[in-house]
Amino acid sequence: MAGHGTDGHPHGADRLCDAGDRVYSRAVRRGRLPRRDAERVPCLLELALLHPDPDDMDWLVPTAPQEVMTRLLRGMYDEVSASQRRVGSAVEAFEWYAGLGRQVPPSPVAAEGPAIRVLDGLARIQAAMDEATQACTTEVLTVQPGGIRREAELSEGLHRATALRGRGVRMRDLYTHVARHGHGLLSYLELMGDAVQARTLDEVIERLILFDRTVAFIPANAERTMALELRHPALVEYLGTVFERLWRLAIPLTAPLPDTGIEGISHREQSIAALLAEGHQDAVIAERLGISVRTCRAHIARLSETLGAASRTQLGVRIAQTGLDGFRGAAVTLPGRGSPSGR
Repeated sequence: MAGHGTDGHPHGADRLCDAGDRVYSRAVRRGRLPRRDAERVPCLLELALLHPDPDDMDWLVPTAPQEVMTRLLRGMYDEVSASQRRVGSAVEAFEWYAGLGRQVPPSPVAAEGPAIRVLDGLARIQAAMDEATQACTTEVLTVQPGGIRREAELSEGLHRATALRGRGVRMRDLYTHVARHGHGLLSYLELMGDAVQARTLDEVIERLILFDRTVAFIPANAERTMALELRHPALVEYLGTVFERLWRLAIPLTAPLPDTGIEGISHREQSIAALLAEGHQDAVIAERLGISVRTCRAHIARLSETLGAASRTQLGVRIAQTGLDGFRGAAVTLPGRGSPSGR
């Protein structure tokens, strides 16, 4: 473990590093240990978990776990007390400001509702979405990450989409390329007809639904049980611009994906190769492309076989040699193969 001091061990006694945990545990079991055994874990001395043996300074003895626990609890109590005092001060301050606000007539913007509203719970999210659907008259833009769309997800918003189509509202949806393999999505688009256009990309941003360029909905937590309703004109315009730029880069769902130009490597594997070259782990790549980790690893195995790589390190070298790290897709000669033909 390189370094000495807290820079190399940024933690407290309640969450020791692995090396510190092993050394402190050994000291507790044995009653003491040689000072040299703790040279690589200075955090134990800095946190007073070990201290010199007064009878022999070449040895260290552990602070009793009960004493450590008492010290931690005392520190936590002090932190909680300080937080409670800050909360009390903040409440008093905002009560004061709220009292001042009652003396000022509301502005036209405030009368229309908050620019950012937090929707906590699926029921509130659904209600707000239904309200926005009823008010929508022109267009709906959506970004739908996560790969193949489940039947339940498509059915959940079908009543809104049907109502919008009935009023002549145009809809544009962005998905990942993986969504092309979902029968439910194809059935949904066939049902909606010309009212909906769909395009796909290797990866898209987090979920977005934008009504009439006036109100947008985005997730507020990873579980998507909370959402933000955005009505601030600058925010909504920004999200609309992001959508339009992604839309121009995307490929219509009715058009085939372009050839990679490299024999034996699919478009998806080309995307995986580019993300591997950026240093991403399998789970991150899978999430970004909307596939399972198992599927991602199967593609990586095929990439290794096609490129003649016996290890991940060698795979990285082969990806760079073939230009897959830059996603150029140029025709190249793979190791041990002839010149590839276009697919």
